[in-house]
Amino acid sequence: MERAMPAAVARLISPRALTLSALIALAVATRLVIFFFPGVIPYNFTPVEALGLFGGAWFADKRSAFIVPLAAMAASDLIIGLYPLLPLVYACIAGSVLLGFGLRGKRSASSIAVAAVVSSTGFYLITNFGVWASTHMYPHSLAGLLACYVAGLPFYPATLAGTLLWSAILFGGYALLARRWPTLAAATLTR
Repeated sequence: MERAMPAAVARLISPRALTLSALIALAVATRLVIFFFPGVIPYNFTPVEALGLFGGAWFADKRSAFIVPLAAMAASDLIIGLYPLLPLVYACIAGSVLLGFGLRGKRSASSIAVAAVVSSTGFYLITNFGVWASTHMYPHSLAGLLACYVAGLPFYPATLAGTLLWSAILFGGYALLARRWPTLAAATLTR
């Protein structure tokens, strides 16, 4: 005679929980590969901004939309190490989640691409401003700010390409999985 699985265990291995766990693992693994195996994946080519957009667009629980990408960052940062701009970086990720909320109900490829560009550009502008404002690497003048943005420019294409590609993978992959397993779509669809 078969016994029913306890509800708490069923929630832990539900399609939703497994999907969230896989997303966190993907983000952590990618950041660790970038850090520990330089050159394999371009620096800043991470799925974290895309994960924020995806979470904002798809997670029914808005808290999870913030928790998943921030937990991925925190887990990998605990291994890689902490850094002075950590609060600013986490704020940018939270901003990506907020952009993702704007995608609810209009998850077209073009709207996702625009959100990815805005997210990546915002990350570049905000974090480089933070470097300029909080360090003595550049003079605290307009020329110093421009020099900081120019110095950060080589990292922007990887951030942008990474956010665009990972957004395509997350949104497109999820759409394919939801077609295959309708319970996954029912478990995470926003209202």
